[in-house]
Amino acid sequence: MNYEKKIPLILDGDPGHDDAIAWVIAASDPRFEIKAITTVAGNQTLAKVSENARKIAALLGLDVEVAKGREVPLIADLITGGDYHGTTGLDGPVLPDPQHPYSSLSAVEMMAKVLQESEEPVIIVATGPQTNVAALLLTHPELKEKIRLISTMGGGLRNGNWTSTAEFNLLNDPEAAYIEYHAGVPLQMCGLDVTEQAVIYPEEWQKIRELHNPVAETVAGWLDFFSIKLKELGWDGVTLHDPCAVLSLVHPEIFTMNDYYVEIVLDGEYTRGMTMADYKGTTKNKPNCRAVTGIDREKFVECLIEACSRFGKEEQA
Repeated sequence: MNYEKKIPLILDGDPGHDDAIAWVIAASDPRFEIKAITTVAGNQTLAKVSENARKIAALLGLDVEVAKGREVPLIADLITGGDYHGTTGLDGPVLPDPQHPYSSLSAVEMMAKVLQESEEPVIIVATGPQTNVAALLLTHPELKEKIRLISTMGGGLRNGNWTSTAEFNLLNDPEAAYIEYHAGVPLQMCGLDVTEQAVIYPEEWQKIRELHNPVAETVAGWLDFFSIKLKELGWDGVTLHDPCAVLSLVHPEIFTMNDYYVEIVLDGEYTRGMTMADYKGTTKNKPNCRAVTGIDREKFVECLIEACSRFGKEEQA
């Protein structure tokens, strides 16, 4: 992807420890200009993830307001991930107080405003349920051409994590994902195929802690907390799902990607929320997304450490 000019970025998510770390990476990269933060219910309730987003923005020194999205999926009941992310949705280190009030605009209104006003096409990084993105596409179809890419974390072409076939974000709002995958906009999918390979181990995030800047120490603390539940599930490290949706934009060389037609399954007792790829071309449909399926794990960790180190460099400059 060509980055001759700064790329305007909308961060849409439900932070969440891995969302927060994805936003750290985005904020650290000079190729991005973060124009808006929008929130969606998912890892915790909308009120909790929105407050988390304001605190993350304060930690990262982002001069942007947070615009709240929908409190529930389009038609389904909300599923939250409190068992993984704690009572607040971002348990662990104490974060700074928010520096900005909430935006008077809704998430969709904020997204539309950024797209309308931007001279450059905008990338939307969507790391929660796709509810806000779907609502934007439904209400503002005239703005599709202003979207350079939607980079998502969600789904899994081979397996699920909340059910055997469905990943958490997609299961939360499969109708929203269906709208997104059929909207005809450039789409990149970082599903479990890649994100379950994006593992960082305790001795590696100790290197982040030893950077000794507030952002790095907070990231290490988030990883400490996030690892607790994952250890109970048999993981030796932490799977960093959402950071793949950012790093794959600026370091595509460390990822494996393939273009597929992907269908979102909306029904079925065991298959609702499934992302089903047409590997053999049997549907005759053209690919509707670029699926990220592999990763150089060691280089991924190096990129994360480097991203965290940039905050210390800025403070010393």
